[in-house]
Amino acid sequence: MSTDTVISPVLAEVVRSGFVEGRHRGSLVVLGADGGVEFALGDPAAPVFPRSSNKPMQAAAVLRAGLDLAGERLALAAASHSGEGFHLDLVRKMLAEHGLTPDDLQTPPDLPLDPAEAETYLAAGHVRDRVTMNCSGKHAAMLAACRLNGWDERSYLDPAHPLQRLVHDGVEAAAGEPVATVGTDGCGAPLMAISLTGLARAFRTFVLAGPGTPERRVADAMRAHPEYVAGTRRPDTWLMREVPGVLSKMGAEAVQAVALPDGRALAFKVDDGAARALGPVLARALRLLGVDGPVVERVGSAPLLGGAERVGEVRAAF
Repeated sequence: MSTDTVISPVLAEVVRSGFVEGRHRGSLVVLGADGGVEFALGDPAAPVFPRSSNKPMQAAAVLRAGLDLAGERLALAAASHSGEGFHLDLVRKMLAEHGLTPDDLQTPPDLPLDPAEAETYLAAGHVRDRVTMNCSGKHAAMLAACRLNGWDERSYLDPAHPLQRLVHDGVEAAAGEPVATVGTDGCGAPLMAISLTGLARAFRTFVLAGPGTPERRVADAMRAHPEYVAGTRRPDTWLMREVPGVLSKMGAEAVQAVALPDGRALAFKVDDGAARALGPVLARALRLLGVDGPVVERVGSAPLLGGAERVGEVRAAF
């Protein structure tokens, strides 16, 4: 085995009945208002797949392609929506507005992302659907941009497609670094790997961009309509509702990026992808940025149950 292997530091501990029964390792970076690194753990310079934390950059690309989206529609284009009724209704409406149908989507059929919504959806007799998949708003916007420009709609997820080239170039410009590799996300879209430092820098770029630019339009829409970016029971929504000017977007495999309106920003990834560690790590990282209050307590709460009673918690370890 190589002696050069770097073991990431512990970001979160799983404590049950006073006993540490698990640990989640990862990397994290915090940027100051000047864009410099103020705090780092692990290796934030190593490339990661930001997963859905890339969605603001993808939404900016459809604007650069000439698609005129605003308000809830633009927020939904940058969303990992929960599959609530208002999400699904707007996806269908966006498709219809551009002469498209749900059959045009290349999202994999899925259940609502929010567990409570999934239970309600199944109880009503529904089955997995392309519209219900949490990335359907992004895909609807991508298809609309293709139709506007006369680009091939069947290959809109090909990394060589004109739209995906716009995404690629936009990610590099916002992150201030080249894309390390291109993979395939869970929804089938091309996925651009950048460092955590680059991801934090990208979110900083969006909040500091000039009014009317694609980046600022996306940031403003997300912050004005956070329930369309996530859902009524999701931390991204809570933060953007309750912390003035904050931009927040999670990604699968326990990735998170946040930027404050003055340019301070953070990004982290939990190595094992454990979603249960995301909230406690995010809450601790926000406090490093000077953000605190009831919403941070709410985001960071991750109780462990035993016999339906609280017997422990997942807690930050830094």
